[in-house]
Amino acid sequence: MKKILSLLLCVSMLGSVVLAGCSSSESSGSSKSDEKVADPIEGIKASASTDKYRNYYEIFVNSFEDSNDDGVGDLQGIISRLDYLNDGDPNTGEDLGIDGIWLTPIMPSKSYHKYDVEDYYNIDPDFGTLEDFDKLIEECDKRGIKLIIDLVLNHISSENPLFINARKEIESGKLDGDAEYFEIHPASYFSSDTQVVTFSNGYACEANFSQEMPEWNLNSEKTRKEFEKIAKFWLDRGVAGFRLDATKYYTNKETDGEEFLKWFYSTCKDINPDVYMVGETWSDDSDIERLYESGIDSQFAFKFSSSTGSIFENIVKQNAAAVIKKVSGYDSKMREVNENQINAMFLSNHDQVRITNSLEPKGLSYQKLAAAVYMLFPGNPFIYYGEEIGIKAPNTTNDAAYRTAMIFDTDNMPSIFVNGIGDVFDEPKYGGVKQQLADKDSLLNYYRRIIKIKNQNPELARGKISSTQNFDDKNIAGFYTEYNGSKLLTIHNFSADTAKTVTITDDMMKNPTVRADLVAESLDKHIAIKDGKLTIPPHSTVILKTAE
Repeated sequence: MKKILSLLLCVSMLGSVVLAGCSSSESSGSSKSDEKVADPIEGIKASASTDKYRNYYEIFVNSFEDSNDDGVGDLQGIISRLDYLNDGDPNTGEDLGIDGIWLTPIMPSKSYHKYDVEDYYNIDPDFGTLEDFDKLIEECDKRGIKLIIDLVLNHISSENPLFINARKEIESGKLDGDAEYFEIHPASYFSSDTQVVTFSNGYACEANFSQEMPEWNLNSEKTRKEFEKIAKFWLDRGVAGFRLDATKYYTNKETDGEEFLKWFYSTCKDINPDVYMVGETWSDDSDIERLYESGIDSQFAFKFSSSTGSIFENIVKQNAAAVIKKVSGYDSKMREVNENQINAMFLSNHDQVRITNSLEPKGLSYQKLAAAVYMLFPGNPFIYYGEEIGIKAPNTTNDAAYRTAMIFDTDNMPSIFVNGIGDVFDEPKYGGVKQQLADKDSLLNYYRRIIKIKNQNPELARGKISSTQNFDDKNIAGFYTEYNGSKLLTIHNFSADTAKTVTITDDMMKNPTVRADLVAESLDKHIAIKDGKLTIPPHSTVILKTAE
């Protein structure tokens, strides 16, 4: 049957409270009917994840919670806030619903970011001890949270004892000792634009990020044996897997990055068959495809993140059809090389200007829509700490500004100092966690509802996008996810001010019912379907399923 789209001119749906649509030139934001529509998610049981599909939360450890008032966040601080993330019961609705945590580097390092590791077998004293880490794992396990840690395998600290000894050996003419761990060659080996650490006798070590971060030799058997020991140390300690830093740089003049990643993933699976691994390949699709051939579970989908990514761009353009088409195409392309890939969507991370800087000026409904869009695509979404309450970067020119303190209560502001600028931050427009929990229509409560809906509907994360659904208006579009014989249709209305009414025909979905909804104006307002007609308010989302 022909797909039909009707734009209503301020007419409320029959017997429905569904924020009736207005013409495109008139804002629509209030109900024209007093009849209340029941919340479709009430009474649906949520289930805790038992597999690799999770709602992840990235914590920059320095910045999250300081337990001992030394101005630095720490592991005990994270433990004290776990109930905020997950109270252990997916049906209470009292927590955010996070069931996966990614910690940025926790190993000893003199830098504030810790990506130059001095000791791969310990915890930085600023953050605590190995005993604190064990307690964190224990408390996460109680709540069904899987913890992954940042693992830096591309480079090392120049203060690491292995590199210090390698440098001494090289400068004394010994080439077959600890030097074999690193990309050390005659200086003439490197191109003129390659950054290196130079030694006194004509040798040098590759150091793409800085001279304080010389690079491992990923082809060396010595290196691989060391990496196996490191992986086993942490996996045996209870981590669920790793976020791999700078995977793009695994490939160099003599190293096949895909081969190395395949070896490392396989090695970790031998230690823990359920290990989860996500790679940072901040690059073109072709590089991401190539590394997916290694079998790695996930890689971050950078092209959809930040203010330059497809999600923000098309929310601003109010083009739902475009972003759904792009994500569907991307997911399909990656599944062709790795059928088990788990897409890793995010809006911003610790290396990017926070997404709130771009979304907040446009309005709260833009922030809510962006959250619904990226989190409801299949795969594992990664929430950057504070995104759920709208934390902004105080400036856009300094990485440390993207990593300022988490704010749990604006009446009791934290005293965390990140690289000297931690006390310079913008107070969230709508308050901290405490304030937003008290506001039923806050951004935080919107995130909580999204995750609850995902826990009620495993098709959303685990399903494959089987097809997309366009209408006669780019503002509104949807996609189908199928999992274990069940199908959902998720539809977004990207219009900022106009409700959209569509007819759901039999060839779209037979006997459709509203499984869940996310109405930007108010979480007390809900969407109904009657005689196949569905009206979706501005910046809102509805999920349909065939009635049982």
